[in-house]
Amino acid sequence: MKQDTNATKTPQLPASFAEPVADYLDYLRLQRGRSENTLRAYEVDLRTMGTFLYSTRQVSAPHHVDVEMLREWLASMHEAQISRTTIARRISSVKNFFAWALKHQLVAEDPALRLAAPKKERRLPHVLQPGQIDRLLADTGEHTGQDGAADDEAPQSPQQLAVHARDRVIAELLYASGLRISELVSLDVKDLDFSRRTLKVVGKGNKERMVPFGNPAQRVLTSWLLTHRAVLVDEEKAQGALLVGVRGGRLNVRQARDVISQALKSLGDTAASGPHALRHTVATHLLDGGADLRAVQEFLGHASLATTQLYTHVSVDRLRQSYRQAHPRA
Repeated sequence: MKQDTNATKTPQLPASFAEPVADYLDYLRLQRGRSENTLRAYEVDLRTMGTFLYSTRQVSAPHHVDVEMLREWLASMHEAQISRTTIARRISSVKNFFAWALKHQLVAEDPALRLAAPKKERRLPHVLQPGQIDRLLADTGEHTGQDGAADDEAPQSPQQLAVHARDRVIAELLYASGLRISELVSLDVKDLDFSRRTLKVVGKGNKERMVPFGNPAQRVLTSWLLTHRAVLVDEEKAQGALLVGVRGGRLNVRQARDVISQALKSLGDTAASGPHALRHTVATHLLDGGADLRAVQEFLGHASLATTQLYTHVSVDRLRQSYRQAHPRA
């Protein structure tokens, strides 16, 4: 698939279209509790749709949109070879927007009601092997300098040692607790309960869940909190954040992602390119070990069991592979 070069830009819209979009985003933020990442995705999707209709049909407001215009937009995305997953997400954003607009009497009828989205491509998650996980957790921090920068020499200064310890926490918690990267960087020190070895995690839709972590994660957390965090932190900037950067404030998603991406790169596994690989891996390892599907759903914070069931396909595929390799009559 070709890369959509406009996917991360925020196209310009006429004010008569931009204002309803802004009102809808405010609704999602204030009444639905959607995350900033989700809001940015909605904004880009809606602006992409709106600017296409404005440039091709001079449509300047939502109430001028009809289903044929939306189908033209859909066809243009197919012609641009944008992935089915991206198209499906954009159509979902547009459908939700027009349903809201109809409810608030901004449109006389919902033009997206009969708009059909393509079926999403089902790609099975890439799962790291236990030996790869061991290497990753042992080596994370060895390959990174300040906030993920490459560093060929072993850390020497207290600041470098602190970054090393923090990066170990990032890797351990992503695997131990199956967190999303946004959930990880949102953790505060007060969210840790060492007596129960649990984290209070705020996930999508501001839903809270309690997630366990094990002995290895507890050891690196203890080292980070007792020895190294104080080297980096500016408490006024950090506002109680568990993970902080070299400037003292809360670590952001990009910085944490860079740490894990660099560590994964050192494994030489090109299929595992980001922090979600660890989330995929822990889910599959739990199911391989006999964990209950609904328990894994709760652990990961999935709203739908169907999302968690994707990992059962991975486990079955791994079983088939082991069967073919080991069974004498395979």
